[in-house]
Amino acid sequence: MKTMTVGELKAQFSEVLGNLVKNGEPVAVSFGKKKERVAAIIPYSQLPQQGERPLGVMKGRARCITHENFALDDEEMLRA
Repeated sequence: MKTMTVGELKAQFSEVLGNLVKNGEPVAVSFGKKKERVAAIIPYSQLPQQGERPLGVMKGRARCITHENFALDDEEMLRA
């Protein structure tokens, strides 16, 4: 994996994307004085797939409590 600083990436962004499409090789992005790797640019096809999130995961574990007299008129809402 090739590593580039933020400045190098900014200057060569189009070229980096072209090479990424052509070769599929990821690029690491380094930042700061220590040039620590902070990010990677990878082909979209290599992005880990997120499964669909099921609804109701917290059903029976969480609740919402509201007070019976919980009501705001327009004036109270504007002052809040």
